[in-house]
Amino acid sequence: MNVNGHKIESGADLQKANLKHAYLKGAELSGANLSGANLVLANLFEADLSNSNLTSAILDHADLSEADLSEADLTGANLHNSYLRHTHMIFCNLTGAVLDHADLSHADLTGANLTNAVMTGANMTGVELTGATMPDGSLHD
Repeated sequence: MNVNGHKIESGADLQKANLKHAYLKGAELSGANLSGANLVLANLFEADLSNSNLTSAILDHADLSEADLSEADLTGANLHNSYLRHTHMIFCNLTGAVLDHADLSHADLTGANLTNAVMTGANMTGVELTGATMPDGSLHD
């Protein structure tokens, strides 16, 4: 699949790619390099982003509902007002990520690292946090 001139596939190098408004529902992007990519308002519903590099990616208002972000690196990513409902984020690195007003309802954040993450106004209803490192550095039981 090609979007905005970028080949969308597992392991793709999409560093700093402009994928604003991209329709990537169900896309296979495991292991992809999306560091610094612009994914504002992107539809990533049910996408596989496991083991992907999303450091400093801009995901404002993106729909990542039911996506797989397991073991993805979202260090410093901006997920302001994003939709992460029922998303698998097991052992995901969210150090310093901005998740203010994000909808994380029923997401699985088992073992995730949320150190210094900004989570003001985030919907945390039914979130699984077993073994997660919380924004203040404490470990969630």
